[in-house]
Amino acid sequence: MAPVTLRQVQKRYGELTVIKGADIAIADGEFVVLVGPSGCGKSTLLRMIAGLEPISGGTVSIGGRVVNDVEPKDRDIAMVFQNYALYPHMTVATNMGFSLEHRGGSKAEIAERVRWAADILGLAPLLDRYPRQLSGGQRQRVAMGRAIVRSPQVFLFDEPLSNLDAQLRVQMRGEIKALHQRLGTTMIYVTHDQVEAMTMADRIVVLNKGNIEQIGAPLDLYDQPANRFVAGFIGSPAMNFIPGRLAAAGFVSDAGAALPLPPGAAPAFAGAALYGVRPEHLDLADDGLPARVRLVEPMGSETHLTLDAAGVPLLAALRRRVHLAPGALVHLRPEPAEAHLFDAETGHRLPPA
Repeated sequence: MAPVTLRQVQKRYGELTVIKGADIAIADGEFVVLVGPSGCGKSTLLRMIAGLEPISGGTVSIGGRVVNDVEPKDRDIAMVFQNYALYPHMTVATNMGFSLEHRGGSKAEIAERVRWAADILGLAPLLDRYPRQLSGGQRQRVAMGRAIVRSPQVFLFDEPLSNLDAQLRVQMRGEIKALHQRLGTTMIYVTHDQVEAMTMADRIVVLNKGNIEQIGAPLDLYDQPANRFVAGFIGSPAMNFIPGRLAAAGFVSDAGAALPLPPGAAPAFAGAALYGVRPEHLDLADDGLPARVRLVEPMGSETHLTLDAAGVPLLAALRRRVHLAPGALVHLRPEPAEAHLFDAETGHRLPPA
């Protein structure tokens, strides 16, 4: 186990800068998820920590040691990839023990470590099988087993669940989190799926176009996003944004609807703004923001409505069943305590006055 520290880490390809000075301090035993859209630089950042990609500036430290010029094999890390990278001609046991054998471990030591890892991951009955005889989830467990037999200081995961179906991803999320709780080893996990980030992380690092937008605990990012990008990326379904103007009298949408401000948010700012409200914090009312129903999706205990409010697309997640037809005119009222205000020009969240 070891802390990992990135100080002003940069990555350039010629004139193109893909990581623009990343500062991240990861505590010993922490589970940190790097999340962001495709192309934001999260996998590049992980590969620089692993030593698979040289850094263009800054420092990477593992366990207090700067590892900029240290070979990957000497960094005491283990990496799990999305494509499993198993040897097809080797059994599960041989795949899991290969790295120890390559390092000159004794047969008895390798067998003991493989059995230990297999028991943790539920692979003991599968040790004599070959990768072609395994399901996708079993192959991913073997890939994790190959990593944990080495007892590294840090585990690195590069979108390990992206090749699995939705149900299996949910199961494997729980298994990886349980593995972290059992081992207590520092883990850094890359994903584009913010649901994975929310459910697994101790802290989340949100990246966008090579920049770190915000770092924090999942619910802190959900409740207090630093800017429009984080607000729109964290949370499923995504936050709604209603354009308008903020003045002393409050917020008025471009369509002329007055919307309630969050408590204590008497505006110190005046001008073009965005009113952010999550779908679960919108409800039907006798008055409020007028919107036309475009789609009704019964979800069982909830009903999702896709709406159009004078050209602004909205989604409402109602915590009950409602019977509406497409084309119906409704009025929506946000929960003021759950609303957010953003500067329309900079995208920054506007704090209470």
